[in-house]
Amino acid sequence: MNGPALHEPPSPASWRIALPHTSAAVPVARALVRTALTDIEASPDTDTAELLTAELVANAVEHTMGQEPIELVIELLPTGCQVEVHDSSPLPPGDLTAPEPPGEPDPWQEHGRGLLLIRTLSSSCGHRPTASGKAVWFTLPTRPQGSRPSRP
Repeated sequence: MNGPALHEPPSPASWRIALPHTSAAVPVARALVRTALTDIEASPDTDTAELLTAELVANAVEHTMGQEPIELVIELLPTGCQVEVHDSSPLPPGDLTAPEPPGEPDPWQEHGRGLLLIRTLSSSCGHRPTASGKAVWFTLPTRPQGSRPSRP
């Protein structure tokens, strides 16, 4: 018999899509993440995944120059999911593991809370260089069975 063994875990699913380098990419990315996670047993929290994905995409649009597409990568893992946003800038997005200046962002400022949300709500996050710029990512763990909120 040629094929996977009956007891091998399924390989993780992943999606990779180019998004326009405009603010219109944000709602598209949110919808893609929600769709990817909707029908998965014990999926990560889709609301949190949407929020953090929106932050990454909005940062990529705002802080990179040019018109090259932004790439969204969603990978479903046995332990949760990882979301990456690739852009053309090699510059790091700031420190994703600790606040930049000591203290929290000013609540009256329009900017400065996105990285805090990513650091606080994800199980891990970071960035890495790529051949064409960088990838900024976060991971979310699966939720225990039975903790998925019901949707109307």
